[in-house]
Amino acid sequence: MKKTNGKLPSLARKAEKALKVAVAKALKDHKKDGIPIAVWKNGKVVTIPANRIRVR
Repeated sequence: MKKTNGKLPSLARKAEKALKVAVAKALKDHKKDGIPIAVWKNGKVVTIPANRIRVR
């Protein structure tokens, strides 16, 4: 993907926005349903309890 003037092409911007929206929804659903999430931190898998999930 080639950047022009430091900006992503329109399709890439739309894809990035859609991904962010999807992740936020998944985090919100996990938090609401009490399901922990797993993340990669410092080379290890870490489980985050639902009550500590932060949704932006």
